Amino acid sequence: MATKCHACPLRRKEIFTPMSEEEVAFMQKFKTGELNVNPGTTLLMEGSNSPQLFTVLEGMGLRYKTLADGRRQVLNFALPGDFAGLQAGVMGKMQHSMEATTRMTLCVFDRASLWSLFRQRPQRAFDLTWLAAIEEHFLGDSVAALGQMTAREKVARAFVHVYSRARAVDMARNGHAPLPYTQQDLADALGLSLVHTNKTLKTLRERQIATWREGRLAVNNFDRLCEIAQVAPDETPQKRPLI
Repeated sequence: MATKCHACPLRRKEIFTPMSEEEVAFMQKFKTGELNVNPGTTLLMEGSNSPQLFTVLEGMGLRYKTLADGRRQVLNFALPGDFAGLQAGVMGKMQHSMEATTRMTLCVFDRASLWSLFRQRPQRAFDLTWLAAIEEHFLGDSVAALGQMTAREKVARAFVHVYSRARAVDMARNGHAPLPYTQQDLADALGLSLVHTNKTLKTLRERQIATWREGRLAVNNFDRLCEIAQVAPDETPQKRPLI
């Protein structure tokens, strides 16, 4: 049974801005169903003209671009509440791919109905624009980190980002959060070699700051991790709309 929008578990999370009953009713009409996929499933393919848009309801994935020689650049990690497929909806085709890392459940929307948001619900359309803007902001931060930060700073920043996002949707408890990716995924995302990434993880582990093992991230000293990442430890994640 597909989750009804009025009963959506994500709506109860403080990270997401509240919706009026009218907006919830509209989103229920906008939603066409749900998709359950296994790890490794390609959800969106770079260069394709996807007819569907998605919101991650459960599970985690990653977004990436593929170079001409087959190498992969991980762009970011997908968590519950993330919206995907907008590029195809606006530009005609996807500029990156998205893959499920764990079992995932996604809310599905018909791309052909996208413009009904702009015609009938301007506030929802603004929310969609906000999500696109925050994605651009995140990519800008990522470029700055790739170009200027040390390996330890990059890894710490990635850990803070994923841990904070996971905590905001109640996926992190008692200093532990899921991080179901490979070291190669992390290395690809941060522009590091696998060897350098492994050494950096070992340093953070030995100094009892953070340990990543078997798909779980244990944050032993969040304040110190934030200090390395150049992020304020008391910085509250910005509220975001839920599509």
